[in-house]
Amino acid sequence: QVQLVESGGGLVQPGGSLRLSCVGSGFTFSSYAMSWHRQAPGKERELVATIRPTGASTNYADSIKGRFTISRDNAKKTVYLQMSSLKPEDTAVYYCRAQRLNPLYTYWGQGTQVTISS
Repeated sequence: QVQLVESGGGLVQPGGSLRLSCVGSGFTFSSYAMSWHRQAPGKERELVATIRPTGASTNYADSIKGRFTISRDNAKKTVYLQMSSLKPEDTAVYYCRAQRLNPLYTYWGQGTQVTISS
């Protein structure tokens, strides 16, 4: 059974930091590109950051570039999102996703709430 379980969300003041974690099971974690996405109320889900299976390459949305860092530990089957200098507009449910091509498989976590407010 495939599972992606996110954790680390919460309520943080503007300017603060959080680290999200996502643990995968039931699939070959090291063969999948991992990404973080977020969805704010009333908005579409958007891609935040992506990391290749080996961790050698990462990509970020312009809105979070320089503030968020994605990383992974394949031995622990875990992907992380270190978030700093948080802003109220970062408030959203954050989801992790595992994806591989040829054949295409995509798995989603259940999401973790991040709220930035004073």
